[in-house]
Amino acid sequence: MKRPFNVIAIIGKPRNQQAVQTHRDLYEWLIAMEYEVLIDDRLANTLTDVPKAHFASLVDLGQRADLAIVVGGDGNMLGAARILSRFDISVIGVNRGNLGFLTDLDPDNFHQPLQTVLDGHFIAEERFLLEAEIHRHDQVKSRNAALNEVVLHAGQVAHMIEFEVYIDNSFAFSLRADGLIVATPTGSTAYSLSGGGPILSPSLNAMSLVPMFPHTLSSRPLVVDGKRQIKLVVSPENRGTQEISCDGQVSLPVTPGDEILIFQSPNVLKLIHPQGYSYYHVLRNKLGWSSKLF
Repeated sequence: MKRPFNVIAIIGKPRNQQAVQTHRDLYEWLIAMEYEVLIDDRLANTLTDVPKAHFASLVDLGQRADLAIVVGGDGNMLGAARILSRFDISVIGVNRGNLGFLTDLDPDNFHQPLQTVLDGHFIAEERFLLEAEIHRHDQVKSRNAALNEVVLHAGQVAHMIEFEVYIDNSFAFSLRADGLIVATPTGSTAYSLSGGGPILSPSLNAMSLVPMFPHTLSSRPLVVDGKRQIKLVVSPENRGTQEISCDGQVSLPVTPGDEILIFQSPNVLKLIHPQGYSYYHVLRNKLGWSSKLF
């Protein structure tokens, strides 16, 4: 029987000795089953017993592998997703972090569920990403992608900033606040949730706009169609520095008068889950929702 995956990548930054052991266990287990295995080259100095030929950059892994196994927390998954979404590769996570909304597999009991996935029995879904572009004097100064959220906020010192929000070039509202979170459904259970944003089902083609500490009681989170383009115009009167943050991992500097365009990326993350996965079961466990009454 033809295998659905032939070349498998193991991804993750060195986190602690337990995580390193999970990388090693995965590598040895997959090699024993005669898969071609590639490993994130950030682990080359840690997994010194693995032949150097098995290590490659994230871009190379995206180009060469059919399946990526990301070991770590959601932060590792976010970093990998921004790169792997450019390629035709499926991604699954082994949770070595805290909450683990994006990483399903138990590091101490991954063998059976992962074997089932490798046999072709899994749940597949696509998660869209956002692109953020900083425009200054009609030129694109910087850009990056985000799986969870794009955030406009003050720089090093927290203070209020003023900006206007346009949706498909139509003026929506102006805001005086600490910033604005533009979140995908994937990111609706992350930073956006802590800011009072709504939880969006991952299958929705929508994004939420969540003001951060707005200076008005009438300001509320807004959910818009995922195909809309969001434009933020930063007031020339703002003091200090501002920046755009992508997934809390990449910062793009913003100066007063800049325009920020936020729109859906043409790339998607091909996320797969073990059989029996339920998004609402994950929510119930992670957020401490009540169990069934009867």
